[in-house]
Formats: sequence, structure tokens, C-alpha cells
Amino acid sequence: MSTFSGLGTALSSLVAQRQALEVAGQNIANANTVGYTRQRATLSSVPAAQVPSMFSTTPGTGQGTRVSSVDRLGDIFLDAKVRTSTSSSAYLAARADAHTALEQGVGEPASTGLASQLSTMWAAWHDVANSPDKASSRAVLLEDAKAVADRLGTLYTATQTQWTQTRSTAVALVDQVNSAAAGVADLNARILEITNAGGTAHELTDQRDLLATQLSSLVGASTELRADGRLDVFVGGNSLVSGNRASALAVTGATSFDQVTATPATAVSVVWADRPTQAVGLDGGRVAGLLSVLAPAEADGTGGLLAQAAAGYDAFAQTLASQVNALHGTALTTSGTAGGDFFAFTAGRPAALGLHVAVTDPQGVAVAAPGAGALDSSVADAIASLAKANGGPDTAWNHLVVDLGVRTASAQARADVAESARASAAGQQLAQASVDTDEETVNMLAFQRAYEGAARVLSAIDEMLDTLINRTGLVGR
Repeated sequence: MSTFSGLGTALSSLVAQRQALEVAGQNIANANTVGYTRQRATLSSVPAAQVPSMFSTTPGTGQGTRVSSVDRLGDIFLDAKVRTSTSSSAYLAARADAHTALEQGVGEPASTGLASQLSTMWAAWHDVANSPDKASSRAVLLEDAKAVADRLGTLYTATQTQWTQTRSTAVALVDQVNSAAAGVADLNARILEITNAGGTAHELTDQRDLLATQLSSLVGASTELRADGRLDVFVGGNSLVSGNRASALAVTGATSFDQVTATPATAVSVVWADRPTQAVGLDGGRVAGLLSVLAPAEADGTGGLLAQAAAGYDAFAQTLASQVNALHGTALTTSGTAGGDFFAFTAGRPAALGLHVAVTDPQGVAVAAPGAGALDSSVADAIASLAKANGGPDTAWNHLVVDLGVRTASAQARADVAESARASAAGQQLAQASVDTDEETVNMLAFQRAYEGAARVLSAIDEMLDTLINRTGLVGR
């Protein structure tokens, strides 16, 4: 082996240790960078030359070291686990948030809730029964009944508003999906170009993985890594990103709450922008959760949360009006005329929104049974007793509120469990991919010492060669 080969061996170590030191420095620099995956320089020995030479021997030693690769220490299985759990967690969180918002809008139990206003109205009927000759008691009754109708209308309007806001959120999220999908396609192209040129694109891969996880959170996307390093993204079994090409999504269907509650109802759906008649078929992610909230009502109560709540408000309004009207219509006013309907509905509007008090004059409140005298109040007592009647308005409202509370608690519990699973998967991924500054510090010291050792070898060989070249043959002169 040539005497000068030692210089090459020492030089290879200097180059390799410096490169490894740069990788450790890159890790430390990105210790707090979200989504960064730590890297490691893999060193390998350079084998001895196998070409025989007349003027050299082959002692069998190698020719130094080199950085064979810079590896990205991610785990595709942990990444897939995080995306799957993120999809489920985001879906259930969207539903839980919608349940919570609806429950807070109902505002039960509270002094301003509908249950309290119903109680006040029944008490007003008792007051009329106790003082049938006082117009003031009847006037108070009308105002309390109007408060009940107004409160029910407010609840229905709040549901409409929540539906509109939820749909707007879904549209904004789909726009984010399209932007993220385009970003993945662009990164695929850049990564392929760099790797084909013999470089590494680990930082771009980190950015792409962040976008892929975001897509999992939004639409439950799954991924598949190609042999050439590009990442394909699938939604509902169809390709959202294929290599360097991304498909776009769009929100279609109902644009107002009235379309969802109409018969037949129109649902909100997410379709492919270039195939507007083909639904995407989302099975996870926040957008899928929002679509389930926006869905029309079902007869068995398993429909969309908001449409189902509106149907409950309508059913309650009809129960209240029918039971009160059934008694009020049999009674007589103080002037002896038939009472007629106490509550009425505005034509063309939902029952809960169109409910109003049909009686406008306090003297029009009928509480006397036929033939019992002008000051009889037995019908008022009967209407007031609806507060405690089985199947009465109060029972119907309590059932609606309790059912909403149970569903909200269940939705929140499921969301908490899913979030716990997502956090656990994310923790495992973080343990694998995150930077340990202590470990990197030790690596830096090791590379530094190896670099210093290689430099010392280089100096020693340089001194040997200086003696050989400049001092050989000088003895005896």
C-alpha cells in the first residue's frame, strides 16, 4: 500500500466526522421545530484496495471511513397509527363540540330556560283560576304564554344559526383540504427531483408528513408511500393525491336550514370538484363529523343533531298547542263566547318558529265550563294541571332536554377516549422521531474527538513524510 494512503485515510475521517457533526447540529437546531424528525449520519468503513502493486504491500487495512447515508429516523407504522387515531378523534370531537354548543343554547336548567317559563305560565293559569274576575291576571297570562312561544322560537333560531355556522366551517375546512392536498403534490414533485439528483429531502418529507396528518384530521385521509419516495393520499378509498397530481373537493347540497328540514330533505355532502355527482364518502375526520351534524332528521332519531333538535322543538310546540287548545276550545269567556284556540301557528313556518298566542284580548281567555257560570274557572285549573300530567308539555320538554344531555355526555366521553388514544399514538411517534438534545450533545463530543484524532493522524503522517522526503540520504554528509 502506498505510503501516502494514510493521508487519504485521515482525510476521509475528517470529512466524515465533519458531516456527522453537521447532522447533529441540524438536529439540535430543530429540537423545537414542530414536525421535525431527527436524522442520523451512518458511517461505514472504506475497504482496502484490491489492486496489486509492485512497489506496495497490502497489510489488509482499509482506506478510512465515509458517510454512507443520512437516515431520517421516522417510523411509517407509527405515522399511520397517528393518522388513524387523529381521524377518529377529529370526527368525534366535531360531534361533541356540536352537542355541547346545542346543549348550552338550550340553557337548562336555568331561570331563563324554557322549563322555568313553562312553570311561570302554568302558575299564571292558576292565578286566573283563583281570580277569574280580574283582567290583570288574564293579561299576565297572555304575556307569560307569549314568553314561552318566543323562547321556543329563539331556540329554533339558534339551531338555524348553529347549522349555518357549521356549514360555513365545513366549507372553510374543505378549502384547507384542497390547499393541503396541493401542498403534498408539490412536495412530492420536489422530493422526487432532489432524490433523483442524489440528494436527501428529509426536511421536505417532514413538511409533507405534517400535511398528511392534517388531511387525516380533516377528512380521515390514509396514505401509501411509493418506492420512488412519493406519497399517495386516499380519501374514502379514492385518490386525493396521486404522485404530483391533487384532486379537489367541494361542498354541495343544502345551503339553508329550511332545505334540511323540508320534505323531502336535501343533505349537505362533499363531492369531487371535477365529478360533482360523485360523493367522496368520508369515513373520518372533522369534516365527516360536521356532515353528520348537518344531516337531515330521521324518524328513529338517528339523523343530524341540529335537524333532530329542530324536529323535537316542532313536536313540543305541537304538543303544547294541541293540549292547551283542546281544553281552551271547550271553555267560555266571561261574555259567554266559545274560547277557540289559545295557541296558533303561522302558516308556512316551522311549528316551533311559528307558534304564537292566538288570543290578543285578555277578555278572550276562556276558563269557564259551559253551564257553570261566567266566573267559573274549572278549565283554567285543568290547563294548569297539564304541568303535572303524564304525557303533558312539561314531560315532553323534560324528555327532550334529558335526551340531549345524555347524548352530549356520551359524545363527549367518546371524544375524550379517542383523544386519549390519539395522544398516546402521538407520544409514541414523538418518542421515536423527536430530538434528544442530551443524546445529540454526546454525539457531537464523539464526532469532535474523532475529528481531532484524525487531524492528529494527519499531522503524524505529514511529519513522517517530511522526514522521508527531506531528510533521507543526509546521514554522513
